[in-house]
Amino acid sequence: MTRTAHVLEPTGQDIYSEIAMLRADGPVSRVELPGGVPAWMVTGYGELRELLTNPMVSKDPVHWADMTEGRIPQDWPLMQWVMKVGMFTAYGSEHRRLRRLGAPAFTARRTSAMAPMIEVATASALAAIENGDPAALAGRYGPGVVDLRAAFCFPIPIDVIGALLGVPDDLYPTIKICSDALFDSTITPQAAVARLIELNETIQELVSRKQANPGDDLASDLLRTHDGDDRYTPEELAVTIRMTIVAGYETTVNLLDEAVVALLSHPEHLAAVLDGRITWEAVVEETLRLRAPAAAIPLRYAVQDLEIGGVRIAQGEAILPSFAGAGRDPQVHGATADAFDPSRERTDHLSFGHGVHHCLGAPLARLEAIMALPALFDRYPNMRLAQDAATIPASPGFIMNGHVGVPVVLEP
Repeated sequence: MTRTAHVLEPTGQDIYSEIAMLRADGPVSRVELPGGVPAWMVTGYGELRELLTNPMVSKDPVHWADMTEGRIPQDWPLMQWVMKVGMFTAYGSEHRRLRRLGAPAFTARRTSAMAPMIEVATASALAAIENGDPAALAGRYGPGVVDLRAAFCFPIPIDVIGALLGVPDDLYPTIKICSDALFDSTITPQAAVARLIELNETIQELVSRKQANPGDDLASDLLRTHDGDDRYTPEELAVTIRMTIVAGYETTVNLLDEAVVALLSHPEHLAAVLDGRITWEAVVEETLRLRAPAAAIPLRYAVQDLEIGGVRIAQGEAILPSFAGAGRDPQVHGATADAFDPSRERTDHLSFGHGVHHCLGAPLARLEAIMALPALFDRYPNMRLAQDAATIPASPGFIMNGHVGVPVVLEP
């Protein structure tokens, strides 16, 4: 059966209405990406879970017919998301090798050891807010209004990643500025490329220093890890570090952003959290379910003909996993799938992926949110949104889930 492709709205300002429309046609839908590029979008929870564990589904663009046959131009807007990048896009034995070498560095011990740094980063962000630091407050909303996305949600994850990787003080500002630029939709393409080059050069310098003087940090652990005689090359290490920065940065920013907006939009649930009837862990999982920090990450490809959700996907075709859609599947969460309710019994989601590409940094992201959010609400239990949540613009694009800002009025 031939299906008419739905043209995805590139600004991502109404992701969930779009998902609901697609879901009416089934859990797997034909869509058109920017530039007229065709793909299948999977919005059903069960179907996406099946897709993410299918060994005949790849993230390596060598399996994408439109790419290998020259139909994707080099200036395609989403090219940075589909280029071959280490573990992120590796397939089969190559992925197993890179993951096997990297996984031992992302231990529970390493994650739990980051708790003091998370506490320091959170305290630093709150102190900057309290002291009226213009750099932290980014006063775009006028007097008396604080943008918590800029002042709270952004600084904590990058500070934690810097500490996790053991970034020296003199390299940290460059990595922070360049990481910010990766997700800044207002800068020019030329500036974005320049910042990416600068980030890569800085990471190479970090790798060189860790080779000469390893320490007790993730970058050094990745350098030391080996499987017999096999170990990361310097290039593979640099790519893994960059992936750690990129994957762990804006996703955690969005998790904090969405949790704050959800709680301030639902005072009854906030009251239950503050008096201990609902745990912060429940808030985090419900936020991950309802507002997946990464709404849809391009792309995966059929290595051979597949059937998912009753739809045939031909070998070489592209697939867009909708993590945002999976979290709101009414087949799993019923009639209240679109409602924020941290007291619900089931919070099944795939927001950190599933299968061989499940996010290695998921425990750290959860820990950051579970520590940072109560610190914020303990300091400002009476804060309120400066405007209705429905009127706050979403972050541009359909890949990430967040807001352009989180304007609040703080009342100590």
